[in-house]
Amino acid sequence: MQFSINTPALLFPAITLLMLAYTNRFLSLATLIRNLHSKLFQDNEKRTNIHEQIRNLKRRLVLIKQMQASGIFSFFLCVLSMLFVYFNYEISGFITFGLSLGFLLVSLALSLNEIFISTRALELELKDMEGK
Repeated sequence: MQFSINTPALLFPAITLLMLAYTNRFLSLATLIRNLHSKLFQDNEKRTNIHEQIRNLKRRLVLIKQMQASGIFSFFLCVLSMLFVYFNYEISGFITFGLSLGFLLVSLALSLNEIFISTRALELELKDMEGK
């Protein structure tokens, strides 16, 4: 199998876009937390699912942190792989690239889990609005 510097370089655009998407998710989650906080301390009405929403948001924060860490580590390993190939350490570059792909898979799996949790959060919001 021929392994060149072009192989790990293919991941650059994908990982960069992935990190952008994760950052956007984090920003939207931060907005949700701020809005929830303002509702909690400004609204006189009692929300029925506030504690469940807080648990949900905490779990999503952990997942987003893990997603971003895995994605960043994947990107780091991808760059390291290119350096190995550049310095003619092809076997090390090949192994490092495989690890990079593994961390990218972990990041994507965490992202999928976070999507399921976030849709549950929206279901809770809709359930709360149905009661009005």
